[in-house]
Amino acid sequence: MTSEVTYAEVRFKNEPQSLGPKSEPPAAPKEKTNPHKSDRSFPKLLLASLLILLLLSAISCLIAFIFFFQKCSYIPKEKNTTEEVPHTVLECMKENSTTEGKDWSCCPKNWTSFSSSCYFISTEENIWDESEKRCSRMKAHLLVINSKDEQDIITRKLRGNSVYYVGLSDPEGKRHWQWVDQTPYNKSATFWHRGEPNNRYERCVVLNAPSGEWGWNDVPCNERQKSICKMMKIYLRMEHSP
Repeated sequence: MTSEVTYAEVRFKNEPQSLGPKSEPPAAPKEKTNPHKSDRSFPKLLLASLLILLLLSAISCLIAFIFFFQKCSYIPKEKNTTEEVPHTVLECMKENSTTEGKDWSCCPKNWTSFSSSCYFISTEENIWDESEKRCSRMKAHLLVINSKDEQDIITRKLRGNSVYYVGLSDPEGKRHWQWVDQTPYNKSATFWHRGEPNNRYERCVVLNAPSGEWGWNDVPCNERQKSICKMMKIYLRMEHSP
């Protein structure tokens, strides 16, 4: 902001001396008015202008800060926080909500959304342990399948000639299957291919479709395969000022 300085218009007038017998002493010359009024007033004016500029800048920043948090405040679920989620671009859908404000469920860009979860199909091939670590770096885990509907949603996105690791394994080779997120293994909700699992030395599970139908197969954990990651959705709430 540029300060506006008003210059006073100053005129100087010389009084003619009297020619009479009594000569009045000449009047003391008037003090000239400085365009800046005084050496002391100008710095004060400049300082006041700078203070006003700083105040306006602070107010602008405060308004922008308030506006941002009114428009979009992060309301995490499942103990997620903004710092815990390393995704910068989200794709969101409006949720039906009876509470104040409008809830939005979001998945990272290029992830698949289903129910309360997000899924990422990786085309990078790794062994089972490395695939799980890669999911973990994205605050996710290898795919845990809880229903046929969930599996069908995912397999529609997969390539039929590819093989994908899921989050099921038998760490001790004793046919004690475990999901990576500690979900109990439910034998009544499994989708093994016919005759599988068939080898106690094959301790990791993949999702594949050798005959055109997707199902589970046990394989050695050191094979390099593609993988599928799963994470809970991110929830946002749009708040409006009264």
